[in-house]
Amino acid sequence: MEEWYVAPGPASREFAELFANRINVSLLTIEFTTFPDGESKIRVIEDVRNKRVIMVQSTYPPTDVHIMQALMLSYKISQDGGEVYALIPYLGYARQDKEFLKGEVVSLAVIARLLRSVGVKRLITVDIHSSEGLGYFPFPAYSVSAIPAIAKYVNENYHLNKPVVVSPDFGASARAEGLAQLINSEYIVLSKKRDRLTGEVSIEDKTLNLEDRDVVIIDDIISTGGSVQKAALLLKKYGARKIITACTHPIMVSNALERITSAGVEEVIGTNTIPSPISKVDVTPIVAEYFKSLMSREY
Repeated sequence: MEEWYVAPGPASREFAELFANRINVSLLTIEFTTFPDGESKIRVIEDVRNKRVIMVQSTYPPTDVHIMQALMLSYKISQDGGEVYALIPYLGYARQDKEFLKGEVVSLAVIARLLRSVGVKRLITVDIHSSEGLGYFPFPAYSVSAIPAIAKYVNENYHLNKPVVVSPDFGASARAEGLAQLINSEYIVLSKKRDRLTGEVSIEDKTLNLEDRDVVIIDDIISTGGSVQKAALLLKKYGARKIITACTHPIMVSNALERITSAGVEEVIGTNTIPSPISKVDVTPIVAEYFKSLMSREY
């Protein structure tokens, strides 16, 4: 096997095109249609036998539909003799990577087994919620970091005054530390608690000296915006001058953007793992570098 191709899923057509251009490979022609009842129909036009195919599909909402399309596309490529590499920029269900409450399904483990069942040989994603979750995959799985790309955007677009990077909770502390190093700032970690039954989020009040300082709140995912809203209100309380928020995966359901900006956040920055009005940071260069390394190895 020597030839590489990119198979664009319907959720990530633009991402796939940018990515394919960066690694200098051709896109396969894939036909997608939807039946009146919502079921997806997929047709792979070209012959994929003895080819290495990078299936590109992000699994943002409607998550179940996009996951099903990724499974169907991977299965057909594998069934027809292709070698499937799943590039899933945003990996849905990755937040449920353990049994937080007795009886809960570990959804990430289910996704891992489903991908194996359709012939996926390797998974590449961007900023998985927890790197420990990669252990569920029975084949090589790797998460690239979007932090360098986000840092580049911040450095090129802002002149921050005595900046400080803020993580809403301990889970995002490594991201905060990484971003702080790249934009030459300090970082702090807030204490967030989530009620496992209701989903309600609270952030512990703590005394901070942020007078006349600019703040960058960083997280992997913004969904409803509740965590960022509460963090921003706390930071404003202690004198933060300007607040911007950055995330890798801008799910932004319902009125998330309005909720965040109403708390005093001046700009919300996301990457193009999910298409949205705030997806201002292109992570395809970082993903492409990983694949160039992979493609250069001897098999």
